[in-house]
Amino acid sequence: MKTVIVGLGYVGLPLALQFCRSGLNVAGLDIDPAKVAALNRGESYIRHIPGAAVAEQLRSGRFAATADFSVVREADAVVICVPTPLNKNREPDLTFVLNTGRALAPHLRRGTLVALESTSYPGTTDGDLRAVLESGSGLRAGTDFHLAFSPEREDPGNPLSDVATLPKIVGGYTPACLAKALALYGQAVAKLVPVSSCKAAEAAKLLENIFRSVNIALVNELKVVYAAMGIDIWEVIAAAATKPFGFMAFHPGPGIGGHCIPVDPFYLTWKAREFGHSTRFIELAGEINEGMPAHVVRRTAEALNARRRAVNGSRVIVVGLAYKPEVDDIRETPSFHLMNLLRAQGADVGYYDPFVPVIPPTRENAAWSGQRSVAWEESVFAAADAVVIATAHRSVDYRALLGWSRCIVDTRNALRTHLGGQVPAEFADRLWLA
Repeated sequence: MKTVIVGLGYVGLPLALQFCRSGLNVAGLDIDPAKVAALNRGESYIRHIPGAAVAEQLRSGRFAATADFSVVREADAVVICVPTPLNKNREPDLTFVLNTGRALAPHLRRGTLVALESTSYPGTTDGDLRAVLESGSGLRAGTDFHLAFSPEREDPGNPLSDVATLPKIVGGYTPACLAKALALYGQAVAKLVPVSSCKAAEAAKLLENIFRSVNIALVNELKVVYAAMGIDIWEVIAAAATKPFGFMAFHPGPGIGGHCIPVDPFYLTWKAREFGHSTRFIELAGEINEGMPAHVVRRTAEALNARRRAVNGSRVIVVGLAYKPEVDDIRETPSFHLMNLLRAQGADVGYYDPFVPVIPPTRENAAWSGQRSVAWEESVFAAADAVVIATAHRSVDYRALLGWSRCIVDTRNALRTHLGGQVPAEFADRLWLA
């Protein structure tokens, strides 16, 4: 099969390479000419995907990248892997999906499968996307071409997140559409999970992310309540996790980040209003999680105040800009919220992240673009009034950090975790949990 993957980011590129490894011919399609050029040189711009993996498929002749949508004319299948962000009003922004549909529709031929992998509300595939594909092509979904939804399950930095072995949910617009999609994905993925419709597949993906959002919010709320009672939330979670059934451990932090958890639940919230329903759990979870950066800043102010320092005028270094450990992904990271709040209170703010040496241009945080990570040197951290651990990168030497720093606000329990469960007594007054 000749397959076109549209969108060569964290989702599309791993999928394209896995299809190639399975013997399919793949055209990677992206509107960013820099990405296209890099891939055609055998280079990768995603940290956890080695350039050698791209170069291998280039040499095999099974992969090439392009920015030309006319390649769709030769495709048996087109898989769309583009962003689905929220707009400034926290409403779904389907611009990337619908513009992609409009661009490929004139080139769509009879019998081709179009599968969407981008997370969205139920009805996106067989409603919004179908409409632009049919309008632009003159063809009918389910009759002239096939349409399906199969949600991505990428988890950068997680060794268990492997395209080939992760069970893949697949929903089709019609039974024939489902069969076509299963035939495509079955060549590259070990286990398929067919469901009754595109809407069911879309809803399943939302449930996965809403489940995490709500449970993270729960432990974030309990962290604040238990701290007021003098109870260590990390000890409580570890104890509860010894129950072999009926409990799943979630851990608190400075907020939530990434391309899924802060965004996807609100796609359902928006869609539910169309049917006259509210999603109170989702909205409350969002409110709690969005309030965590402010809580961390309050704890930082308390820590500084205990040392007769104000936030205003203090040097604060945030350790960890990426939204999760061992990746360079800064999408929706709570670290930006922390840095913005600290700067607003007059702090001199820097950051350290071994995976993000320079902050790339971002739409939401343009004021930080181009800022460089501070050096990993004793003098740098010794000069800081406070250090806030926002991301628990495993590659950070926390023992050294503890020795260098005068005051550490730890939002991830990273110090105690990496030091065998407790901080040496002579350094205990330097640690503040948040």
